[in-house]
Amino acid sequence: MNSNERLAELGWNPDFLRQLELDEIGVTNPARVSGIHRNRIDVLTMDGPLALIPASDLSTGAVAVGDWLLERNGIALRVLDRRTELARKAAGSTVARQLIAANLDAALIVSSCNADFNVGRLERYLVLAASAGIEPIIVLTKADTCADPSIYVEKARAMQRGLAVVALNAHADDVPAALSLWCRKGQTVVLLGSSGVGKTTLSNALTGGSAAVQDIRADDSKGRHTTTARSLVQMATGGWLIDTPGVRELQVTDAADGIETLYDDLTEIAKGCRFSDCQHGAEPGCAVKVAIAAGGLDDGRLARWQKLKREDRFNTQTIHEAHLRNRTFGRMHRKITDKRKPK
Repeated sequence: MNSNERLAELGWNPDFLRQLELDEIGVTNPARVSGIHRNRIDVLTMDGPLALIPASDLSTGAVAVGDWLLERNGIALRVLDRRTELARKAAGSTVARQLIAANLDAALIVSSCNADFNVGRLERYLVLAASAGIEPIIVLTKADTCADPSIYVEKARAMQRGLAVVALNAHADDVPAALSLWCRKGQTVVLLGSSGVGKTTLSNALTGGSAAVQDIRADDSKGRHTTTARSLVQMATGGWLIDTPGVRELQVTDAADGIETLYDDLTEIAKGCRFSDCQHGAEPGCAVKVAIAAGGLDDGRLARWQKLKREDRFNTQTIHEAHLRNRTFGRMHRKITDKRKPK
């Protein structure tokens, strides 16, 4: 395999090549990020894996697993523009946007055929995928332990028109074949889902790995964290898998397009409301309320739509305000520093 074929296998394409400056061609090497540490970036190159030191103006916090960057002599110089980017609001009270992964083609959103199946949580993952411009696939594990997996399959399909849903036993030998459509050579997928749904078992099946798995709690079907850091690993089908730690708190930001995509049926119905700013509460002439009364719309879906829109507006505005404050503080600091410099 020559160097160009190896790069293509890693996911390199002309979109990245076009970003190189003339003085970078031949003196820098493209590398794909496979892991991120405090002071080190693990990458895959045409010549094999490397551990890079970030350049002084490159923060590891601005790098995502799946990124393409340029390196020279063991130094990570700059990150190339991403084709796609998956991100969420950072957990807790932190006012920041957290990168999850980059340059993805699809998201395998994992749930299980038991009490862990949660429509509201899955819809949040679908919003993330739609906002990132990547194809979502719902993967329902533990189908072998469920009396009738089709019940969960139909619930999942009802969340979004045309949504691909696959129910399987993550321990079975046919897992790679069942998901091969999205795991081909040169393709990159990310595993998303809460702890205990079988993500690590699914990852092992796709990559031939042997990472240990944790038992789930029998009382609520919830599990413990197995994956603790994101990593890029090649799958047996030739594609690349980014595994992620289980997420307990998933808040959206900058996700208006994703919300509109997932709830396009509600958006279309709302066009028939008498008032353009209808809140779908007690207003007269509300087409959404009429649809609910007629049995053609689930009021729980309406509540989740409204909640996600409020959350997205608040988080997006809060993060934007924090960025403005940081920029203002930076300008003030530079002015004070400049005044103190000797003439």
